[in-house]
Amino acid sequence: MSGSSSRRQAVEAVTSYTAPTTDFIESLGELFGRNIFGPTEMKNRLPKQIYKSVIATIDEGAPLDPSIADAVASAMRDWALEMGASHYAHVFYPLTGLTAEKHDSFLEPEGDSASLAQFSGKTLIQGEPDGSSFPNGGIRSTFEARGYTGWDVTSPAYILENPNGNTLCIPTVFISWTGEALDKKTPLLRSQQAMSKQASRVLKLFGHTDVDTVVSYAGAEQEYFLVDRHFYFSRPDLMASGRTLFGAKPSKGQEFDDHYFGAIPERVLAYMIEVDRELFKQGILAKTRHNEVAPGQFEIAPLFEKANLAHDHQQLMMTTLKKVAQRYGMECLLHEKPFKGVNGSGKHVNFSIGNNNQGNLLNPGDTPHDNAQFLVFCAAIIRSVHMYGGLLRAVVASASNDHRLGANEAPPAIISIFLGDQLADLFDQIAKGTITGSKTGSSLEVGVDTLPAFKADPGDRNRTSPFAFTGNRFEFRAPGSSQSISGPMVAVNTIMADSLEYIADTLDADVAAGTDFNTAVQSLLQKIILEHGAVVFNGDGYSEEWQQEAATRGLLNLKTTVDSLEQFNEPAIIEVLDKHKVLSPRELHSRYEVYLEQYILSIAVESKETLEIARTKILPAALRYQGELAQSAANLVSVGVDFDKGPLEQATTAVAGLTAAIAVLDKAVNTHGGETPAEEAAFARDTLIPAMLEVREETDKLEWIVADDLWPLPTYQEMLYIL
Repeated sequence: MSGSSSRRQAVEAVTSYTAPTTDFIESLGELFGRNIFGPTEMKNRLPKQIYKSVIATIDEGAPLDPSIADAVASAMRDWALEMGASHYAHVFYPLTGLTAEKHDSFLEPEGDSASLAQFSGKTLIQGEPDGSSFPNGGIRSTFEARGYTGWDVTSPAYILENPNGNTLCIPTVFISWTGEALDKKTPLLRSQQAMSKQASRVLKLFGHTDVDTVVSYAGAEQEYFLVDRHFYFSRPDLMASGRTLFGAKPSKGQEFDDHYFGAIPERVLAYMIEVDRELFKQGILAKTRHNEVAPGQFEIAPLFEKANLAHDHQQLMMTTLKKVAQRYGMECLLHEKPFKGVNGSGKHVNFSIGNNNQGNLLNPGDTPHDNAQFLVFCAAIIRSVHMYGGLLRAVVASASNDHRLGANEAPPAIISIFLGDQLADLFDQIAKGTITGSKTGSSLEVGVDTLPAFKADPGDRNRTSPFAFTGNRFEFRAPGSSQSISGPMVAVNTIMADSLEYIADTLDADVAAGTDFNTAVQSLLQKIILEHGAVVFNGDGYSEEWQQEAATRGLLNLKTTVDSLEQFNEPAIIEVLDKHKVLSPRELHSRYEVYLEQYILSIAVESKETLEIARTKILPAALRYQGELAQSAANLVSVGVDFDKGPLEQATTAVAGLTAAIAVLDKAVNTHGGETPAEEAAFARDTLIPAMLEVREETDKLEWIVADDLWPLPTYQEMLYIL
């Protein structure tokens, strides 16, 4: 089938597509949490004391009592069988950033028949998948296959549904035979524990005697694109790399701002409704859905929950988005930049810290100037981001996110904090040593009598800031749409633990030396803002002036993944992660190796795919068009008719340009990039990417020249607007 024929068939299939309809019997309330073995189900099935023991581990971080595992496993198995499960799976999160599963049957052979396995506590608590094929960054040799999964009781087991049978999924950590973390989950749990320890110390200094376990909460806004699967399968670049390596900008993109928050297309809305229902079954509160800025782009946002659970739910959400899209004949694209020339996709990670007794520790209240406890925790974040901005940049680094950071659609690569007018003014007062009060909000006059009075916040939001205070939480806007939220939350928890430890140690020492506690707090706040206030910036992060000013403030501007990942080798970052027992130097270096390799492999795949498509699809189509023009010219000349040489000359020039660019990329693809991973990564950045871009530039010129019936790939106009 020719490329042009497949394009026509794709358009015909899209325009005649009818979305499946489903009769939803259960209400959302009845659906919520139906597929999870959560507290409600455990309370109904477990002896009272065992239930209390499990809940203490989940809510208070108490050690898991191994003696209760058999009872929990038995109840979990009975529930799973009632839910139609035939298998169970330890689900874990390797360094690929994806979700991994190893399925085992509940049935075991017994003589000439099969019987139900007991599914013991030992089986629940620990599994042993083959760990040899997962990235490990040198922690283990290829021939060493043993790895362990361990039950994470803080994340509920759930049922994975399939038309042919269900599976009990048990969230776990994944470690090596020597106990080192091979996954995204283990460091997250460690960092949560480290932060809680130091936050509790600070709260006790403020006189709290009922300090509950402090946890970080997260809510990740997930952006994504949808394209019809006919188009998707006609684009080898989308299939291989998740983004279009070619594509001329359409005549209409997002210039009119008409897609953002617009009416959701019927097919897409049907898809969103089913996504919500699937997520509700898993106890995931998907709160918000809407059109995003770019055509074909959308967003879903869940409510806040504990960061470790938010991580697991975020991974499940990405899987669900892709799975349900296929039912509606669409493909969900989670790549940060699937289409050039329109906004890419991020995953804004909103976070706060708190507990049941003291509440949200990042809530300033109505009079933040009187809320010393809030100011201390806010100051801890200012110190953390200033001292460890390089770590925050490194954990969001990837080949795909490089396309997004620094463009006028996402925060710059410079990590700074936006506090808003109210807090910025307050910390400015603290720096000067005199606090007179806080800016307050005002009422807005709309000029319509029938409308209620609007209350304005004391400060606006700043979408150009990578780390912004948004009222009672911070929003880390730099993570990419395809990334796990583990890295960002591990970094935030760890650097917060470090700053809170510094604060607790300082206040302890000052009070022990006879300083009044309130005086000690004021002195500490002033010291922090004077030493670390350079990281606070409330202006336009997209401006060239900020790039220059940030340099004078000493802030890092790490524009690429290759630059950013070197932060994992910085002594201060190695020390802080090791000191708080989140990642040992060896575990951290393994991540440096793995992420560098992922970058190299990503660019290698893209460069080879660019070469193949340009050679086998674009160039042949261009040559056919050139040949048709030449034949037409010859026919006209043969009968003595003048003809316009312009189109033929334009096509000839474009074909020559593409041929030359292909030759350069071919040479680069077949050149050894270096002796070390760092050298290979630098070669990919400095040689392969520019060569790919040159091929793309020449190809995109041809898309505007070659006859439409000869063009072999679905166009941006088709993919972005036909849904």
